[in-house]
Amino acid sequence: MRREKLNEGEVKELIADLNGWQFENDQIKTNRKFPNFAAALTFVNEVGTLAEDADHHPDITFGWGYADIALTTHDRGGVTDVDIALAEKIDRI
Repeated sequence: MRREKLNEGEVKELIADLNGWQFENDQIKTNRKFPNFAAALTFVNEVGTLAEDADHHPDITFGWGYADIALTTHDRGGVTDVDIALAEKIDRI
């Protein structure tokens, strides 16, 4: 992967087919809903496994019935192909 910062148009085009991802403040974000805390925790743990495998770690906030995920490549100052690839994997959970 090239890890080059993508411009807003590139990011929006690449996330258009993803499940509920939005571009905001040099990040791509999604919010997922779940029936309870346990289901949200299971999802977050699965995201954590993907993140460790990719050596690329999202910001995650979760609680009863929800999980918020934000992806950016901090050392590039914005969204890169690495973020898009991880978002695609998260969508397959």
